Amino acid sequence: MSDSTPKAVLVTGANGYIGNAVARAFVRAGWTTYGLVRKESAIPYLASQEIIPLLGSPSDTKFLTSLNEKKVIFDVIVSTTEQILDYIPHYKDIISLLRTLATTSNVAGVRPLVLFTSGCKDYGMSPHLADSPDLAPHTEDSPLNSPPVLANRTKYAIQTFEHMDLFDAIVTRPTNVYGLSSSYYGEFFRFAEEAKKKGVLEFYEHPKTMLHALHVDSCGEAYVALAEHPDRNLVKGQCYNISSYRFETLEEIAEALAKEYEIEGGVKFLGNRDGGEEGPEVKVSGMLFGFSQWTGSEKLRRDTGWRDQRILFSRGLRQYRIAYEAAREEGYNAFKFW
Repeated sequence: MSDSTPKAVLVTGANGYIGNAVARAFVRAGWTTYGLVRKESAIPYLASQEIIPLLGSPSDTKFLTSLNEKKVIFDVIVSTTEQILDYIPHYKDIISLLRTLATTSNVAGVRPLVLFTSGCKDYGMSPHLADSPDLAPHTEDSPLNSPPVLANRTKYAIQTFEHMDLFDAIVTRPTNVYGLSSSYYGEFFRFAEEAKKKGVLEFYEHPKTMLHALHVDSCGEAYVALAEHPDRNLVKGQCYNISSYRFETLEEIAEALAKEYEIEGGVKFLGNRDGGEEGPEVKVSGMLFGFSQWTGSEKLRRDTGWRDQRILFSRGLRQYRIAYEAAREEGYNAFKFW
């Protein structure tokens, strides 16, 4: 154990699903960890996790006055916030904040590392497992081909590298994440609860849809592995995928759900949905259940030695269901911790 001054990290969106996991991972790794949140109600929770709360946002930077007065310098800054439907203005606010913080660090002789979060859907979909015998994972060298709703994120995230006059930068592309309150993967549990009432678990999506997800705590630990790399010159200016060691198929998860929820009629795959207007719930489930993707993370593993340690979603379904139900009982939002 070293007696040297702990390094400091700021995580924006520290009450978000990924942001909170990242902040907690830095706390566990011995960093002095600050968390930026918009909502005052999130402050007690962050404080209880040994995350120093800051109230504000990339567009509301009054909190900088207090940091400057206390001469707080950040070695690493992690951006985990996004506004998908209004991405560009929010991105510009984030960059402005990053440049301001980096300037302060530079004056103190510190060149910070920025870990900027995008996502693996930047690559677009993969074919279904049964449709392509030569199927290969998306890598960091794969073409970017996101769905239209994510086009701005895909385009602007990599523009973060244009600001390396003040800081070093890495762009991360995590897969979907699960565990604890479950975020989007909570839809699987909600879907199974409804199916239990009907007596059958029905999907319109292809059973061989590849669903590549990762436990949220393993995701957080990947950020720490990048931040602590002993040779920053190797990792800066790079994009890194963050994914579990293998994907699961929709069929694999569906069968585990039917067993866990004791659904008498089991699982049925019904083929393509026939006509009709799709409501929001159909679009959400379709983007989760039907977005086939295989995303490799060998570059991250090779460069940092990081490994995911948590059980796959279908294998650890019982513990993930218990955690999801407990979080829901406590009133946690599905997509944020507070």
